[in-house]
Amino acid sequence: MSDKVIIFDTTLRDGEQSPGASMTRDEKLRIARQLERLRVDVIEAGFAASSNGDFEAVKAIAAVIKDSIVCSLARANDRDISRAAEALQGAARSRVHTFIATSPLHMEKKLRMTPEQVYEQARLAVRFARNLSADVEFSPEDGYRSEPDFLCRVLEAVIAEGATTINIPDTVGYAIPELYGAFIADLRRRIPNSDKAVWSVHCHNDLGMAVANSLAGVKLGGARQIECTINGLGERAGNCALEEVVMALKTRRDHFGLDVGIDTTQIVHASRLVAQTTGFVVQPNKAVVGANAFAHASGIHQDGVLKARDTYEIMRAEDVGWSANKIVLGKLSGRNAFKQRLQELGIALDSETEVNAAFARFKELADRKSEIFEEDIIALVMDESVTTEHEHYRLLALSQRSETGERPHASIAFAAGETELHAESDGNGPVDASLKAIESKVQSGAEMLLYSVNAITSGSTESQGEVTIRLQHAGRVANGVGSDPDIVVASAKAYLAALNKLHSKIERVPAQG
Repeated sequence: MSDKVIIFDTTLRDGEQSPGASMTRDEKLRIARQLERLRVDVIEAGFAASSNGDFEAVKAIAAVIKDSIVCSLARANDRDISRAAEALQGAARSRVHTFIATSPLHMEKKLRMTPEQVYEQARLAVRFARNLSADVEFSPEDGYRSEPDFLCRVLEAVIAEGATTINIPDTVGYAIPELYGAFIADLRRRIPNSDKAVWSVHCHNDLGMAVANSLAGVKLGGARQIECTINGLGERAGNCALEEVVMALKTRRDHFGLDVGIDTTQIVHASRLVAQTTGFVVQPNKAVVGANAFAHASGIHQDGVLKARDTYEIMRAEDVGWSANKIVLGKLSGRNAFKQRLQELGIALDSETEVNAAFARFKELADRKSEIFEEDIIALVMDESVTTEHEHYRLLALSQRSETGERPHASIAFAAGETELHAESDGNGPVDASLKAIESKVQSGAEMLLYSVNAITSGSTESQGEVTIRLQHAGRVANGVGSDPDIVVASAKAYLAALNKLHSKIERVPAQG
């Protein structure tokens, strides 16, 4: 059995299933490039058959990623599998990942199929996929709640048909670590051809045990692939967090005796990129990537760390990409210095036009803010107004007045396509007035589900504010993020960003697994 654990990242597929986390093609490309720099073994780029947009995203990622295997999910039918294989044609290395539910509950209530029908469909789907791809992964959805005898029969058949990876999903986060590990070990022991495939774990976090279950699947069950997402992003309570499971394997190699090929210094960059793209802010006390993960407030702890870091730190902050160094860039810095800093941060822009737009925004920010931190640089690049060609709505100008005893008032100018719109409104505060002014012209009728403000850099009133707004309209949920030293401007940017996503007519069909 190999001593290496394959890291299968599904941020762009399962992670995107979080309501409001839907990403554009360009955003997916940017994250995929960062995952490649992270040295992720397999990137699940999407569910190609779910929409034309997802198909194009998978196709684009397959064309540019060279070091990681690019994977597309497909239901266990010929149409989905053909669509996935077509999207992956340009990949240096590709994988088709097909699935069908095998638990009694899912087969009866969702699929309305008999176990025999599911068995035949799983077997024939893998056979069909194997004719299109040398690398085929099979997942029995809700595998952990499946009947072991039936599951063994299905898995033995799909391995015989050529499945190279067998993934056992804990789809609803029901598993307990020692039981999940024993479950996988029992499957591997009972299935005669189990040694012909790599075994994988895919755990959800509904009971907060996704990482623990994944590690148990590896240590006790003998799995050698872990499916995970950056920041634990995913539907409901999320998935196994890549940063946590990787650092657990590396930090406690004395216990697990296993290796991963991840460049851990890229973890924080990946975390920030995903957070700022999706608007799902990382909680301060989040393991590994939270702002407080390596912070010490207690005097006793501070004294210990100053004397010897390992008194209270089991990992080095630098090993996962944290840096205490300030960015020595300011309003006098040139374009080449800015480009160099982007490279050091692992940020790759697609064209000189994007570099120029980001640099112009950097100079504008430097005129208003005396110190520029790396978080500011990342926010500039991630601000959707860097690439305006995909935007329908764009902020042009905003002024607002707020005085004690007077009702706040805002005046705003923004573009809607080729039309410039002007609006004014009063509100309960300057943010409320600004957003009401926008809505008076757009008349989207969207419901605001979330308004969140996060300081991009800490310790100063000059910090940029990052605002996340989540809107819902006609069953669609859209997430918008805006950043600016002026929190009112950041709010207007975020609202327009969310409206842009609602304006897009690309529909996504949620995958399962």
